[in-house]
Amino acid sequence: MAARKAAKKPNVSAEELKTYYRDMLLIRRFEEKAGQLYGMGLIGGFCHLYIGQEAVVVGLEAAAKEGDKRITSYRDHGHMLACGMDPKGVMAELTGREGGYSKGKGGSMHMFSKEKHFYGGHGIVAAQVPLGAGLAFSDMYKGNDNVTFTYFGDGAANQGQVYEAYNMAELWMLPCIFVIENNQYAMGTSTKRSTKSPSYWERGAAYGIPGEEVDGMDVLAVKAAGQKAVEHCRAGKGPYILEIKTYRYRGHSMSDPAKYRTREEVQKMRDERDPIEAVRSMLLTGKHASEEDLKAIDKEIKDIVNASAEFAKESPEPALDELWTDIYADMAPQTA
Repeated sequence: MAARKAAKKPNVSAEELKTYYRDMLLIRRFEEKAGQLYGMGLIGGFCHLYIGQEAVVVGLEAAAKEGDKRITSYRDHGHMLACGMDPKGVMAELTGREGGYSKGKGGSMHMFSKEKHFYGGHGIVAAQVPLGAGLAFSDMYKGNDNVTFTYFGDGAANQGQVYEAYNMAELWMLPCIFVIENNQYAMGTSTKRSTKSPSYWERGAAYGIPGEEVDGMDVLAVKAAGQKAVEHCRAGKGPYILEIKTYRYRGHSMSDPAKYRTREEVQKMRDERDPIEAVRSMLLTGKHASEEDLKAIDKEIKDIVNASAEFAKESPEPALDELWTDIYADMAPQTA
């Protein structure tokens, strides 16, 4: 199948650009702070940072509406912030505190928000893909026009359950957008070494699922592709695949020294393709914002992130009896 060109970039207002800049910067600064807290021993277990990939989720959230769902893997803090979850609750959960979204019992891999339609953070590679198809099935069954954004990485894209989900999603014409966040290294092996057919979106052709490859370092390109995919799904045409080519600056997790690539490669990407700097440049060169305006946004974001860290530090750890709550659904008998 010939590569399909991504949708043209949309015209955006100065306020929209500022919003994208702010949203991406919030994710970047939050993740940097999370990395610091991990180094201080305040975050235990695994910690997978989203630094470098901010344009993916910010661009797609710009194409979403209220009621749309999202589900992803363990590299999920950016997704939480982009869909409007409170940074204080997210940071408190990362540090295992009572004020967290899962009351300090779940960490980043088990964090949910019913209010924001965020269904996790999943630690098993590709496990969220059939779950995302199930979320989309629920909307098809209810007859609404909501869509589900099902995120997974290039490493997960080779899992068998992905293709079972593709088959069912197309068979039942589910309103599911399969988003492959291709950061090119999976857990630590480049796509060139791990995958014979590295054009992941084209694999949907076997099931009749359309899709395209998108520049994931360009928030406007991601938004345009997201709008196209959303329109396809809302029109009842079934699923859509977006392979979004992006790049993470840090290792797979905080414990990964990332020796499988050079520092020069990472620095080149930071210098030439950084998604936040690209929007910053558009704002300044287009005279949509001044240096003072952007400094004010930067300060606002730093204050929000610092406040989230202080909230996490001050929030108590869960009480021991909290271990026995939220285990089962409410099984009380329903009265007529």
